[in-house]
Amino acid sequence: MKTIRLTAAQAMVKYLAAQKNESGEAYIAGCWAIFGHGNVAGLGEALYGVRDRLPTYRGHNEQTMAHTAIAYAKQLRRARAMMVTSSIGPGATNMVTACALAYVNRLPVLMVPGDVFAHRGPDPVLQQPENFADGTVTATDTFRPVSRYFDRITRPEQLLTALPRAMRTMTDPADCGPVTLAFCQDVQAEAYDWPEAFFDERIWHRRVPPPDPAELARVADLLKTAKHPVIVAGGGVHYGYATDALRAFAEAHGVPVVETQAGKSALPWDHPMNLGPVGVTGASSANEVCGKADLVLGVGTRFQDFTTGSWSLFRAPGRKLVSLNVQPYDAMKHGAVPLCADARAGLEALSGALKGKTFDDPSATLKADWFAKVDPLTDAPGEGNEKPTDMQVIGAVQRAAGPDTVVMCAAGTMPGELHKLWKAGRPGSYHMEYGFSCMGYEIAGAIGIKMAEPDRDVVCFTGDGTYMMANSELATACMMGISFTLIITDNRGFGCINRLQMGTGGEEFNNLLDTAHHVNPSAIDFVAHAGSMGAKAVKAGNIAELEEHLAKASDHKGVYAIVIDTDPYPSTPHGGSWWEVGVPEVSDRPKVRAAREVYETRRKDQSAV
Repeated sequence: MKTIRLTAAQAMVKYLAAQKNESGEAYIAGCWAIFGHGNVAGLGEALYGVRDRLPTYRGHNEQTMAHTAIAYAKQLRRARAMMVTSSIGPGATNMVTACALAYVNRLPVLMVPGDVFAHRGPDPVLQQPENFADGTVTATDTFRPVSRYFDRITRPEQLLTALPRAMRTMTDPADCGPVTLAFCQDVQAEAYDWPEAFFDERIWHRRVPPPDPAELARVADLLKTAKHPVIVAGGGVHYGYATDALRAFAEAHGVPVVETQAGKSALPWDHPMNLGPVGVTGASSANEVCGKADLVLGVGTRFQDFTTGSWSLFRAPGRKLVSLNVQPYDAMKHGAVPLCADARAGLEALSGALKGKTFDDPSATLKADWFAKVDPLTDAPGEGNEKPTDMQVIGAVQRAAGPDTVVMCAAGTMPGELHKLWKAGRPGSYHMEYGFSCMGYEIAGAIGIKMAEPDRDVVCFTGDGTYMMANSELATACMMGISFTLIITDNRGFGCINRLQMGTGGEEFNNLLDTAHHVNPSAIDFVAHAGSMGAKAVKAGNIAELEEHLAKASDHKGVYAIVIDTDPYPSTPHGGSWWEVGVPEVSDRPKVRAAREVYETRRKDQSAV
């Protein structure tokens, strides 16, 4: 057996550089790194040696650079992924939030935090937390509950098994998610005689599991006897490359489709079978169909509470729940009849089993009525000095958008408004991180989207609260020459949560800047701040000025940041459904007691399964 002598770190990156996807592209497209003790010597030297095949990118914050890697994988429908590495202490724990984001959203990313010395000679090293009862515990144990596969590399030869397991996990459609390989810093630098065959190029094919014949027959029988079925399209439709199959199924059988946040853009917004967004931030057209459905067919959805209205939405007597999902855990949720399969393969097989069965098309007036209500909300305002609403901002961006525009967001007010109002024209044109709804994903995520699809026009929505949480990768985007449009809506605080606080009977407290404890009023100059990091930054005084800047942004090379003050109170009053948020059972405030009564009443609408 021929061998090659390399350090463990050199072996890791050499192996990763040889892994390809079905298109022949490198599966690991690059490495995001902030070096520190624990990875600068071992992995830093190794990454330098393969920089022509496995490029290294420098971030400004460990969490947000990992968000960039995750957004890259999401936009490419999990066809490629990235590696992220940090030092051993706070650098590592900074990445845990991003790892949890990838875990919830079922997205591949390879986390390689540095770790303590395996030989323990210098213990405790700088940044090492010590557990008095367990000598094996290190800071990287925080990754365990949010990793699909976790391993700690304490000997070089462990990579011979750990790396194939990591690749298997990231490329598996059912188990896909983050992998953490905690890499002891002394082991990174240790040499080993590696089999040369270990570094042979390998192509990882995406498995396409077909449905089990018995499960398929059972689901087909249920559909054949249904009167008013509906399809809930989730993110698995995109990751399963099933958008065409979904369209064909809906058209062939007359089954209306509603879309989750992750599933939005599975069908064009104006397709007659697309009834729009579903759930808490859903359209009345979609939610009305779901409320009357006697069979709910989830395709690639986790049935998150925002999708189901905390399980109060699907309330037709005797309704059946079917889940077509590649992951058995999701296929069995809430007593669903499972159809465990790839989304595309499952839809095609189910269509064949239905043998031409058709249902009555949903009333065309449902969508017409919905747009008649909400389209005026996105129109440009008339004369006046009022602050624009978020809905009017969305309308301005929609009017400026083209067929190659990708709109993205993650947390706060905009996800709900975009889910309801944005008209997505093609698959992949709507990128929302709402599984973890992580504030701070936005700017970093926009970088990842643009790296994944350089020819797309990327528009990133972020509120002032989110911007303040994580804006450092704006400097990274400018440094790397990444182009996108950044819309900063400044409503002076956490407007979304302020409305939730008021809606559950609470007084406005600690959410908007003016109702939080302060000695001096906040006066943040977002234009100056974004400009100081290299962006072209401007202030739009109204919607007309916003539209003028949007027209200029399309020709700008680099980040074009537009700041606009918005009203924190209005939201789209139409559509939506109940969302369970616990209201205090005891309070001396009448508003809270009244909200509690509503809460108890609405809980009665929840289905047991």
